[in-house]
Amino acid sequence: MKTIAIIPARGGSKRLPNKNRLLLGDYPLLVHSILYAQANSDIIDAVYVSTDDPTIKAIALTYGAQVIDRPASISDDFEPTLTSLQHVLQSIDQDVDNVVVLQPTNPLRPPNLLKKCFEKFQNGKVDSLFTVTQTHQKLGKIANDKFVPYNYEIGQRSQDLKPLYFENGLLYITKVKFIFENKIITENAFPYLVSHIFANVDIDTKEDMEYAAYLYQKNTNPNS
Repeated sequence: MKTIAIIPARGGSKRLPNKNRLLLGDYPLLVHSILYAQANSDIIDAVYVSTDDPTIKAIALTYGAQVIDRPASISDDFEPTLTSLQHVLQSIDQDVDNVVVLQPTNPLRPPNLLKKCFEKFQNGKVDSLFTVTQTHQKLGKIANDKFVPYNYEIGQRSQDLKPLYFENGLLYITKVKFIFENKIITENAFPYLVSHIFANVDIDTKEDMEYAAYLYQKNTNPNS
């Protein structure tokens, strides 16, 4: 059973220009996902980066990933990740059973996360798996200039909230056939719970990058 990792890393980024190339510690952002995939070579047979950017391509090749050149037609701001996955699978000359999606904007992952997720994916009789984290915030919406609580009642203690979860983006695992059915998260998907501070990192702004840099330094420096 063949499993590949796909890292979608286009060049365009409006709020944080050249985001995927920026240094986080000693490595460009997307390289953290490449190294993570390579560290799990007992699960992942090949690592592909999908990009429309020549600098990102050069970086990915330098660090040992294979690169699929993404056409401009599927590289704009509104294009879903799904089309880049389909394009990679259509471009490679090999049979693949499973795809692990590693987003470069989620560069920090617990070391054993993929191993644990893949075991659950294989043994749980599911078609896909994605990581989630519980939120402890009091959520609501604003309607007609009034705040309407969603998951609590005014005055309720935070520790008494009914649990809600968010899709944290750390990793996704999907059987290939469902990607061609336009699904990354299928109906029969397992939500794998991650209770780790890394789950709060999703880089889209300068402030997100600064927070990721702080956590990276704190978790890699033995003297911190």
